[in-house]
Amino acid sequence: MTEIAAIADGYIALWNERDATQRRTLLARQWTDDASYVDPLMYGSGYDGIDALVNGVQQRFPDFRFRLRGSANGHGNYVRFAWTLGPADADGPIEGTDFVELADGRIRRVTGFLDKVPEGA
Repeated sequence: MTEIAAIADGYIALWNERDATQRRTLLARQWTDDASYVDPLMYGSGYDGIDALVNGVQQRFPDFRFRLRGSANGHGNYVRFAWTLGPADADGPIEGTDFVELADGRIRRVTGFLDKVPEGA
């Protein structure tokens, strides 16, 4: 199986990448072209849809960054990890857990759960 930590790190790097060209490069390298993402607030598929989601979160929270909480784990073609979203120098007020399905070592499906979201976020 593909290195679990590398999958989680690459995923977080995508959500933090502000340069649109670099973000598309990361998508093409790390995600399948038919990939999808879903959480309680949003859904996107393919590179265009996922890129639009990432851009939307960055626009909504311009001074926030994603960070892993703890270590990623997984088995077979599945990876699970928790993350936080907040200012670079403080604990994040938003937390979640994502479940990733891989295909040929690349991200094919992500199902996200929001563990902590302050009112108004």
